[in-house]
Order: sequence, then C-alpha cells, then structure tokens
Amino acid sequence: MTAPVLAHITVMLDVAVEALLASAAGAAGHYVDGTFGRGGHSRLILSRLDPQGRLTVFDKDPEAIAQARQIQDVRLSIRHEGFRHLQELPDGSVDGVLLDLGVSSPQIDDPARGFSFRFEGPLDMRMDPTRGESVAEWLASAEMGQIAEVIRDYGEERFAVQIAKAIVARRQERGPISSTTELAQLVADTVKTREPGQNPATRTFQALRIFINAELEELQQALEAAVRVLRPGGRLVVISFHSLEDRIVKQFIAKHSKEVVDRRVPFAQPKPMHLKALERVKPSEAEVAANARSRSAIMRVAERTEVPA
Repeated sequence: MTAPVLAHITVMLDVAVEALLASAAGAAGHYVDGTFGRGGHSRLILSRLDPQGRLTVFDKDPEAIAQARQIQDVRLSIRHEGFRHLQELPDGSVDGVLLDLGVSSPQIDDPARGFSFRFEGPLDMRMDPTRGESVAEWLASAEMGQIAEVIRDYGEERFAVQIAKAIVARRQERGPISSTTELAQLVADTVKTREPGQNPATRTFQALRIFINAELEELQQALEAAVRVLRPGGRLVVISFHSLEDRIVKQFIAKHSKEVVDRRVPFAQPKPMHLKALERVKPSEAEVAANARSRSAIMRVAERTEVPA
C-alpha cells in the first residue's frame, strides 16, 4: 500500500509559543525547541523573537535536521541530537524549553521509517535511522519475557504475554519478523478483542517505538536538565500525546513545585521549590476538528522559580 502524502500540522502551535515566550525575558530571550520536527513551533518562535533573541533546536531525525538547515537565520543554532543533550547547555542559560513529544506525521506516513502498521515497510521505528538497533533487529534476538515486558509496560497492552509468545513462535518457525505488516497481522491474529475503532496493533507498535528510542528515559533526563538550564522566570512547556508521557511530566512538575522539609532537622529552612505549575491545556474543539491527531494532546506549562542566593 502506498502511503498518502500528508502535510505536517503542528499541534497547539500558537498556544504553545505564547506560553513559552511569556517568560520573564520575553522576545529577547534564549529558547530551546527540543523537538524541531518539521519546524512549526521553531519558525513561529523565530518570527516573534527580537533581533537579540536566540533559538537552539534539537532533533534526532536527519530529515528534521535537513529541514532546520534550510532556515537562514543567525539567531538559530541546530543540534543533531536528542533533547536529553539539554544537559550540555550551561546552567541558567535558557529562558524557555519546549518539548513536543511523540512522532511527527511525516515520520508516521513514510513507510520506509516503519512507524505505522498501516503501510508495508521495514520494521525500523528509530527516530534516527543512522544510529542504534531497529525494532526488527531487537525482536530477532530478544527473549519472550523481555518482549512481553516492553509491550506491557510501554504499550499498556493486556495481551502482552500472548503477543510475545506469538512473536517468538513465529521467529522459531519461519525466521524473524522484518516488516510492519507482518507484525501487525501477527498481533491482529493474537489479540481477539480491542477497543472500538482501534487497530489491534496500536499498543504494540507504540510500545516498541517508545522502547527502541528510549523515549521515556530521555524525557526524564530532559526534564531534569531543563530545571537546571532555565533562568528564573523561564518557561517549561511540554506537549504529550499519551498517558505514560503525561504522567511523567505531571509528576515531575508536581515534585519540583513543592518545598521539601527535612524532618530530621525540624528547625531547618525548607528547600525551595524549583518550578511553579501554571496550567494544563487541551486542544480546542476547532483544532481537533481540523487535525484529528491533536485530540490526545495535553500541554503542561511551568515556570522556573527564583534561585535563592
């Protein structure tokens, strides 16, 4: 099946950029787009920055980096790396960090990338196909228990054990699975019930993509780095698309929005909070109607608090 050519529609474009640039530094600040993608957020940020403002963008995907390099703007710095490399920026050097999580429409809709069960393609799913192990390579040697754990933990799939057993049995009988449609059909043959309107392979593909790209681990690292690199009054804006991501972001902001009291030293001053939670935003009805892929998005916004002397 040939994939349709779909334009990438940036989710929560205006609302995310407005939240980011509402930092103390405003249009004169230094901002980070940790997920350049196809540049929707980044281009809007640049259009609203003052001449002295700066934008640093990160992305693992070589195609995204190629798009970024087409932008001729001296205020733009480009890094072909995942957003965990935020930790390499100097402490207190940034006025806002934007993370738009998940996978972009061009990645999903390109059969060669192997992200979608809808199109025939190699079972790859790497955000950066020049580095690391593909899903097909991992499934060719992983033990049944490992496969089940990944599908259960990252896909919240209740039939994880049955799917893992079917993958191993298929591997033993006919060799490793190498294509997206092979895996999708195997899952469909194994999972007999599913929520209305959802493909049986949805959760398995999500789980394998998250695992092979270490997405949740990288998100945690990036959040920790963001607190350190943000200046007081700087903004953290994160758009997530499923419950595992949003739970991490929600719990992280909550953890860093509380003063910590050391009960072993009752008269000591509490350690100050690092973040102030500001808002949780869902896409408007109009945006969901125009772009169905935005329907599960949740944006959380927090502000870096003052660092005591």
